[in-house]
Amino acid sequence: DKGEKMLKTWYSFLLCWLSWQLEANPGLKVRITQKGLDYGKRTGMELLKQAVLKETFPSWSGQESFSVVTVNYVISRLRINAVDLPETSASFIPGTGISLSVAHASATISADWRMNTWLLKDRGGITVSISGLFIAVIFRVSRDGTGRLSVLLHNCQLSINSVKVKLNGGSSWIYSFLSGYLEELIHTKLYKNLCLAIKYKIQLMDAELRKHKVLNQIDAFAQIDYSLISSPTVFKSHINLDLKGTVYPVGNHTDPPFVPAPFDLPNQGDSMLYLGVSSYFLKSASLAYYKAGAFNVTISKELATTFNLNIALFKDFVPEVALSYITGCPVLLKLMATSPPAVSLNADRCMLHITGCVEMFAVLPNSTTQYIFTGNLTASTRANLTITKQKLIISLLLKRLQFSLLHSTLGSSEMSLVENFLSYTLQSAVIPVINEKLGKGFPLLNFAHTTLTGPVIKMKQGHLVISTDVHYK
Repeated sequence: DKGEKMLKTWYSFLLCWLSWQLEANPGLKVRITQKGLDYGKRTGMELLKQAVLKETFPSWSGQESFSVVTVNYVISRLRINAVDLPETSASFIPGTGISLSVAHASATISADWRMNTWLLKDRGGITVSISGLFIAVIFRVSRDGTGRLSVLLHNCQLSINSVKVKLNGGSSWIYSFLSGYLEELIHTKLYKNLCLAIKYKIQLMDAELRKHKVLNQIDAFAQIDYSLISSPTVFKSHINLDLKGTVYPVGNHTDPPFVPAPFDLPNQGDSMLYLGVSSYFLKSASLAYYKAGAFNVTISKELATTFNLNIALFKDFVPEVALSYITGCPVLLKLMATSPPAVSLNADRCMLHITGCVEMFAVLPNSTTQYIFTGNLTASTRANLTITKQKLIISLLLKRLQFSLLHSTLGSSEMSLVENFLSYTLQSAVIPVINEKLGKGFPLLNFAHTTLTGPVIKMKQGHLVISTDVHYK
């Protein structure tokens, strides 16, 4: 019946959709190597030591019976005075995530104590020395339902070699009475609470990751989707993150009518990070900026004056124009892209081919305009790629221009002469305007307080690879 046919249709659609999702290729790839993990570990340990030394701890109290005496005690103003982490290591756990271990760590803690029994009250200071601390933690990394990175505690192991308590102040007979008990109590509390505290901190970090924006605004024209298309893939030497890497016009998140082709990052580990940018990313950017009108440029009277574009200049290229217009009149130029610029990414260069329609007018002294000509053009531009402040900057340089005249008031002017004028105009006025629109760049990473150091761009067939180290400041 109709219901059964409809159910089969939806079932087939669902299978096709799931198949597409499973086989989807990324537009961007990020690889963190062992070198990058080691730098992250060193930076993280320094930040951890600074945070621990600033940490405040609540007071704790208790009651214990010694023979016939019941002692009530309070430990307050706990503070960590020193931390030493002499042996740390970090490694990738294939299929799971990241392992971090600290061995032979030590710490010195000071606090105030006070106690009372039915016989006496006393108080003083306490110094706790912890040595031979070993912690091994495994983080599981995955993708959550919104395409964000998720980090959870997978395993935590802990051992403590020694806890020594030294009491200062108070009556001397109290020292031996209380210190042995506190050593055992602190030892037990550390075993019970340290892994729980680590788990809580990781949960806080995971909560922050869930707030991370996967859709980043580039400028007034476009946004980038940085969502993960799958869970990170962890190998022994590195971890790979596959990102959607689609550029959309602002407010229009319709996927482009093409899909990313598969590509691989080089099997190298000399840099901390490798970033792969597919031609799909650049093509989606071209489509987004085209839809947003970024490639439509109008050289107004004011801009024409700035760039010294006037009839006198046009006369130098096309002498016939002197017969029809006042020499000092500015020209008004309208260039409209008629299709998304085509992107080609080869082993040695990146090219952008812009196809459009151009109209030219003379701005007369009374501020009215007079039509001169209309034509089609194809401009082949070379895209120079640089990296500045974690952004991929694209700037265009005109390499070749083809022009065909559709209508004109100039009569039978040589097309080569008009092309020469347009070539000059594109290089001196139009392309600088487009480059200004592209000048904000495409954000590559969104790590706070982190800069890329020594980035190198290598162009491949269909994609480019950026190898770089990072610096935390």
